[in-house]
Formats: sequence, C-alpha cells, structure tokens
Amino acid sequence: MTDSRRERPDRLDQPVEPGRVRLPRFDPESFGRWSEAIARYMGTAQFIVWMTLVIGAWFAWNTLAPANLRFDPYTFTFLTLILSLQASYAAPLILLAQNRQTDRDRLAMEEDRRRAAMQKADTEYLAREIASLRIAMGEVATRDFLRSELSRLADELDEAAHRREKRARSEWEEDRKDWEEDH
Repeated sequence: MTDSRRERPDRLDQPVEPGRVRLPRFDPESFGRWSEAIARYMGTAQFIVWMTLVIGAWFAWNTLAPANLRFDPYTFTFLTLILSLQASYAAPLILLAQNRQTDRDRLAMEEDRRRAAMQKADTEYLAREIASLRIAMGEVATRDFLRSELSRLADELDEAAHRREKRARSEWEEDRKDWEEDH
C-alpha cells in the first residue's frame, strides 16, 4: 500500500476523496479572539512607539553602519516589503475584529430591543392596572370622604340632640308652669 492509503481517514464509514487537499482545521472563535487581540494591540500607542523605534533602528543601521554590514541598502526595499506584508495581514485582521464587534453590537441591540419591548409591555400593563384602580377608587369611599361624612353626621346628631334638649326643656318648663298654676 502507498503512504496516502496507510493514513486513516477521519471517518471509517466514508471513502477518502482522491486528490482532496486537507487544510488544517481551526476554531473560528479562537481565531477571532486572536485577531481582535492583535487589532487591539495595533491600535495602541505602545505599538506605534515600538514600530517607530524598529523603523528608526532599521534606518540608522542601514545608513550609518559599515557598508558590508548593511542588509537593506538606501531604498530600503526589504523594509518596504516587510511593512507591506504587515499591512496586508493587519487590514484583514482589523476587518475581522470589526466584524466581530459589529456582530456583538447587533446582538446587544437586539437584546436591548427585546428588553425595551418587555418594559413597554410591563409599563402599559401597569398603566392599565393603575387606571382600573383609579376607577375602582372612584366607587370606594376614601378616608377623607368618610371623615367628612362622619363629621357631618356628628354635627347633625349634635344639632338634633340640641333640638331635643331644647324641646325637652321647653316641655319641662311648660309642664312646670302648668303644675305651678295647678298648685
């Protein structure tokens, strides 16, 4: 058997496809976190300072060092190539990080909308409940209403008692006058 047939396929129940190139598998979430970390670092002052120091050292070495020790002559072709390579990888990593942030923002916005809808429904429910309580309270005697009614009734009872007392006194006086006249 050849070396390619000795390798065991991932699944024994499926035939190996001839000529298929198997690329390494990676976890998209881990790769996304890694790209975000790189993009986050590239957006710091520390990265810019270090990059400036490296480029400054590169310039200094390739212009001030003896000619036989210079590895990138005056036009700095190798430095240009390295910076282009860095930019060609940095741009997609930054875009990937931005896409991930956009996805997180979208999920957060959907969650905010869901919570806002729930809060609105709760608020509307509470407003209806308060309105129904106000209507019901219109039919129920309040403490102030009861106090005013009791005070009015107490005044009426006092007046009635005062009238009865007055009537009783006048009757008593009439009876006394009648009795005095009889005796």
